[in-house]
Amino acid sequence: MPRKPLILAFDTSAAHCAAALLSGDRIIASIIEPMAKGQGERLLGLCGDVLAQANVAYDDLTAIAVGIGPGNFTGIRISVSAARGLALGLGIPAIGVSQLEALAYGTDGVVIASVDARQDKMFVQVFGTLDDRAPEMCSADDLPTIPSRADPICIGFQADMIAALCNGTVSAPRMPLADAIAHIAAGRASHDNPRPAPLYLRPADAAPARDAPPTILP
Repeated sequence: MPRKPLILAFDTSAAHCAAALLSGDRIIASIIEPMAKGQGERLLGLCGDVLAQANVAYDDLTAIAVGIGPGNFTGIRISVSAARGLALGLGIPAIGVSQLEALAYGTDGVVIASVDARQDKMFVQVFGTLDDRAPEMCSADDLPTIPSRADPICIGFQADMIAALCNGTVSAPRMPLADAIAHIAAGRASHDNPRPAPLYLRPADAAPARDAPPTILP
């Protein structure tokens, strides 16, 4: 008999450090800690705390799920690197999930998910339409086109403003971010998934270092 899926999910794509543990179809432990910096030092400790809450060990896991952004450059790289390292060491798959997918998870109909991109910009993705929509960076003046009479549900950053512009309804996410990442990854666990890679929709704001940074392999 195959093992019941036991998936550790985590995310540091924004000003938080979040982790959750999914057993089968149920979240059995979940922690989110707001923090603007220090995620690199805290992440593995937080994951250990989540596993301890459920009285399980890393060797019990069947997959790792990780938030790949869009969001904070450094935070995304911290989580993706940790996920790939853990997966390699444990011999289990790592599955990447975007923050926008996680925001929209569990909400039916046309959903507009949005994340703060700073500098008067936002990351936006439209779900539930007939055509597949890719995530994009935009401002309030150039939001993605929404089908007429779609009555979209708007979730995330500036949701009230987006709803006013497209005759939508504001809603909160159905569950915490790491919980949603775990559930989405569970639906993909039976497929061949590429190794997680950061989802960057804008160039870095900081000037590049003189030495080239390490490359994350595909």
